[in-house]
Amino acid sequence: MPPHCDALDGPVATAARRALEASNVDLVLPFVPESAEPEVRAVFHKTERARGAGPEAREVADLYFLETVVRLHRAGEGAPYTGLKPAGLDIGPAIPLAENAVESGSNDDLYSFLAEELHAQLDDRLRRVGELQAEADSSVSAARMHVEAMLDFEVFAHRLHKAMLSTHH
Repeated sequence: MPPHCDALDGPVATAARRALEASNVDLVLPFVPESAEPEVRAVFHKTERARGAGPEAREVADLYFLETVVRLHRAGEGAPYTGLKPAGLDIGPAIPLAENAVESGSNDDLYSFLAEELHAQLDDRLRRVGELQAEADSSVSAARMHVEAMLDFEVFAHRLHKAMLSTHH
C-alpha cells in the first residue's frame, strides 16, 4: 500500500471528497473492496443527508465518511486502520515520482531515481562485503561478520528480484 493512503491528502481521502462534492459514491468505490460497497454506500447516503444540516454537521459527516472509506480501504489491504493522518506528511520521493508517472504517462524520472538508488545500495552492500572479506580469516567473529554481509547482499538482490517479478492483483 502506498504510505499515504490514510492521509488527508492521499488518494483515498481525495477520492472520497470528490465523491461527496459530485454526489457520486461510485467515484470512491474503486478504492475499497467489493465486499465493503454496501457499508460505503450506506455511510455515503447518511453523510449526504447530514451535510444539509449546516456547516458543522457537514464537517463532521465528511470526516466520518473519509474515516470509513480509509478504514475499509486499509482493511482491504490487510492493514490496520490507525486513524486519518494529516496532509503533507513526508512520504519520501518514490510515491510522488510514481504519482507523476501515472499523471504524465512517463516513468523516466521514477526510473532514474530508482536506478540511482539501486546502484548506490548495491555498491554500499558489496563494498561492505569486500571490506569484511579482507579480515574474514582473522577470527571466527570476523568470518561471521563477512558471512552476514555476504548473505545480506545476496538476500537483498533476491528479494528485490522477487519484488520486481511479483504482480499484485
